[in-house]
Amino acid sequence: MTDYTPPKVWTWNKNSGGQFANINRPIAGATHDKDLPVGKHPLQLYSLGTPNGQKVTILLEELLAAGHAGAEYDAWLINIGKGEQFGSGFVAANPNSKIPALVDHSTAPPTRVFESGSMLVYLAEKFGSAFLPTSGTARSETFNWLFWQMGSAPFLGGGFGHFYAYAPIKIEYAIDRYAMEVKRQLDVLDRHLAENEFLAGSEYTIADMATWPWYGLVVTSGAYNAAEFLSVHEYKNVIRWAEAIAARPAVRRGRIVNRTFGEPSAQLHERHDASDFDLRTQDKIGEKSTSG
Repeated sequence: MTDYTPPKVWTWNKNSGGQFANINRPIAGATHDKDLPVGKHPLQLYSLGTPNGQKVTILLEELLAAGHAGAEYDAWLINIGKGEQFGSGFVAANPNSKIPALVDHSTAPPTRVFESGSMLVYLAEKFGSAFLPTSGTARSETFNWLFWQMGSAPFLGGGFGHFYAYAPIKIEYAIDRYAMEVKRQLDVLDRHLAENEFLAGSEYTIADMATWPWYGLVVTSGAYNAAEFLSVHEYKNVIRWAEAIAARPAVRRGRIVNRTFGEPSAQLHERHDASDFDLRTQDKIGEKSTSG
């Protein structure tokens, strides 16, 4: 529609919003009572394998790979399509009802952490400033790019991704507006990475872990099937950086945790032990059910 005139007072229409209409609403709070499960590890993650969810599981796997045994964690699947983020337990962990949510049971009382950027800082500091420089330019640059990602990604996901891939109708103005901004952001990254190996300089940090699931995947795996549309081949420095991070074993593991889409071998719906990567991906579970 091109002739829409906003009313004087907006009212909620439950039938608007396309495929997300059943989970979007203009109020906060729980819709039903449901406690969160708690596993055997102090760190309990409640998430889904979206870019925001991947940030945290990538860091947790990197921490374990670096020898921080205390970073062992349980990752529970939160199906946002079914509204599980509106359960009372999840809302208590994250009043914003967005994945991911983290509860650290090693403290008394347990510490809740919500917002993915906050989780990255919390976990890095918990394990001796791992992947977070303690001083100087590298520390400032880590925070610069971490918060750049937090502020920029909504234009990529909720803006471009929504209107290009998910909206029930194609709106030229909206797609053009957000495509322009996403390309500008990719150019920001490309210019910076032309002179830096990683976002904070020569050191791989939580800023890279935060940014890669959003911008790295756009230029390497065609997120939203928009690689050609966005001419991502133009951003050679972003591609170089993205491919280097994608090759890290911990990133490959973290990327598939709580994932419910793609190849069955790249889906680990829940993660409670390191052996789950070998034994409980969806292709393995399927084999067991078929043979059993």
